[in-house]
Amino acid sequence: MSTLTDQIPGYIAGTWVIDPVHSDVSFVVRHLGVSKVRGHFSAFEGTIVTGADPLTSTVTATIETASVDTRNGQRDAHVRGDDFLDADNHPELTFVSTGVRAVDGGFLVDGDLTLRGVTKTVTLELEPNGFGDGMQGGKVAGFSASTEINRRDFGVTGGPAGAVVGDKITILLEIEATLQEG
Repeated sequence: MSTLTDQIPGYIAGTWVIDPVHSDVSFVVRHLGVSKVRGHFSAFEGTIVTGADPLTSTVTATIETASVDTRNGQRDAHVRGDDFLDADNHPELTFVSTGVRAVDGGFLVDGDLTLRGVTKTVTLELEPNGFGDGMQGGKVAGFSASTEINRRDFGVTGGPAGAVVGDKITILLEIEATLQEG
């Protein structure tokens, strides 16, 4: 009889800390309806607890909103401002999982995303990339995940620029995490 752990190469239950050097938290949003602007956050942290049963696993993550980088300083300053992230008043974006589901051979992670003080339930499509040996010894795990949110649900108006920025934002996560010993 096959179990869910059989679907995940080298699955290991334990507590994992996200390695920001080998991870990427990014987003994509339409601009003028014809192109996509990409950005990422350079400061984030999180913990993943993989359960003996993958469906009991949890994740918590915090992203520093001021660490946004879209490769344009003027745009970054605007995105950090009140029209978008309001980083001065809301220095963190958080995600706390509320459940994991197995669906059609894959996994969905439900959780609460808090942005600008507004909390909404989102669902991440999760791909466990595998578990293995790290370069410095110890074990590492890799995960890819994505979701789409509507910025207006979180009070992100965009100010005057909101008319040229799409409402839908795709969030993309490429995560490597290190197993904590003990």
